[in-house]
Amino acid sequence: MIKVVGLGPGHSDYSTPMATQAISEATVIIGYHYYFQFIQHLVRPEALCIGKELSEEEKRADIAIQHALAGEQVVVIGSGDASIYAMASIVYQKVAEQQLEVPVETVPGISAFITAGSKLGAILGHDFCCISLSDLMTPWTTIEKRIHAAALGDFVTGLYNPRSKKRYWQLQALKNIFLEYRAAETPVAICKQLGRTEEHIKITTLAALEVTDVDMFCVVLIGNSQTFRYKNNLITPRGYLNRKPETGLEIQQASFAEIIHTIPENTLDKDTLWAAIRCIHTSGDFEYLHYLNTSSQAIATWHTYLRNGGTIVTDVTMVQAGITKAYTARYKNQVVCLLNDPEALQLAAQEGLTRTQAGIRLAAKKYPKALFVIGNAPTALIEIADQIQEGTLSPAGVIGAPVGFINVIESKERLKTITNTPYALITGKRGGSNFAAAIVNAAFTLDEQN
Repeated sequence: MIKVVGLGPGHSDYSTPMATQAISEATVIIGYHYYFQFIQHLVRPEALCIGKELSEEEKRADIAIQHALAGEQVVVIGSGDASIYAMASIVYQKVAEQQLEVPVETVPGISAFITAGSKLGAILGHDFCCISLSDLMTPWTTIEKRIHAAALGDFVTGLYNPRSKKRYWQLQALKNIFLEYRAAETPVAICKQLGRTEEHIKITTLAALEVTDVDMFCVVLIGNSQTFRYKNNLITPRGYLNRKPETGLEIQQASFAEIIHTIPENTLDKDTLWAAIRCIHTSGDFEYLHYLNTSSQAIATWHTYLRNGGTIVTDVTMVQAGITKAYTARYKNQVVCLLNDPEALQLAAQEGLTRTQAGIRLAAKKYPKALFVIGNAPTALIEIADQIQEGTLSPAGVIGAPVGFINVIESKERLKTITNTPYALITGKRGGSNFAAAIVNAAFTLDEQN
């Protein structure tokens, strides 16, 4: 039987009862000779203690297997936890490779990483990872990839084997990489000889980290982008005081904030930009920065018009449904769609018009000063543009977002030639009722832009 036992960081208070029992029952104990000083009071007088050097991990595993095959109760000791950068891996690997019928058990201990987290307070409050900087058996190219991944992923990062006399440059290389991703003031802790009489903890920052302060008896912890220092504690928030948005309004506000935070550079006027943001929110596509075209101050003009109770005419009920009812109720706006109005149906039959075109022609007579919003039918947009051009209609504005392949581009080109009426349109064949409604909602909420 082989038990691979983690002793914890060194002090007996950090040794688990399971570890204490395993050592006291062992007939053979194998480990780095430095660690025996921490367990002498537990070792049976007749037990065989075999001390080896730091670089002799494979030899220790072989010796453990030999004694286990001879029927001994074998314990392989190591500091911290036996399964974290310790002897468990090589012992299990050796037994597996030789397909031996030797029972192996890992007895957990308190790792240096966990001890450091406790000493510092709450630095491990959110996602974390560990990286060993020892390139004795792992190529530096592999370690470097993991460093980039940890830094980019914003993990709280613990460093094992951070620096030695022969491996003096790796920590500086890691520092340089982390500074590509993390702020210079990111908290860093150098934790030395944890749990022992020589224990010393130094809290600094990523930029101020002196790599010469670090040796093989240290574990280094680097905070993430949210980690902060309070007195002698490092705290990484878990999110209890900054929960994820839950209500519809919270989710919408968080979405707009995310869009604004990541939006590419542009030259749009502020009111047009807000309408573009609403279109991006509707589509998930930042290209709507380029797809939205408005006349100067159109959205700002409609903001005033709608807040004063202006009437809205739509070509289809989907646009009517997409305009937020809370806004129209607050400002007492009438939203009109005559698509299925009996008079419009009669007009369509008599004149050979589409229903949407007939509905818009009828609405133009009844509500000539309204804001006309077209989200589906190019024939409806053509009807409005032609009437404006003829001087028979002078609306508060026109939003043109019909979608499709027939007469769509032609209808929008007509709208762009109008100079005396504010307009907004979605260019090309793209568009739809949801975008038409989004532009109206942008006009209602222009004061929320900042």
